[in-house]
Amino acid sequence: MDTASTLARHYLDAWNERDAPARRARVARLFTLDARYVDPMMAGAGHDGIDALIAAAQQHFPEHRFALHGTPDAHHDVLRFGWTLHGPDGAEVVRGMDVATLGSDGRLASVAGFLDTAA
Repeated sequence: MDTASTLARHYLDAWNERDAPARRARVARLFTLDARYVDPMMAGAGHDGIDALIAAAQQHFPEHRFALHGTPDAHHDVLRFGWTLHGPDGAEVVRGMDVATLGSDGRLASVAGFLDTAA
């Protein structure tokens, strides 16, 4: 599904965006106003909460980049996709998978992140 790939790419683009105003704009375009994000280490709600947790992850992993791993998949209002986090040297640091639900407007309403491996 092309929409699955597009949404997953836009999502990772938000996580990779280092310019704070540009990142906040990406979050606003991508997530519903009341969206929620959870993973084993952090949680956030709404545009401000999600932007804050992305900023915190970027501070914890400076110069790291997320990339898609595998092919995103979707059905009904559910999206899943794998990702990898690479260090400045290009080495894979973390691999995981996110499962998201879409709101009625096609934006992300919730995301649950799962960590598969960590170096």
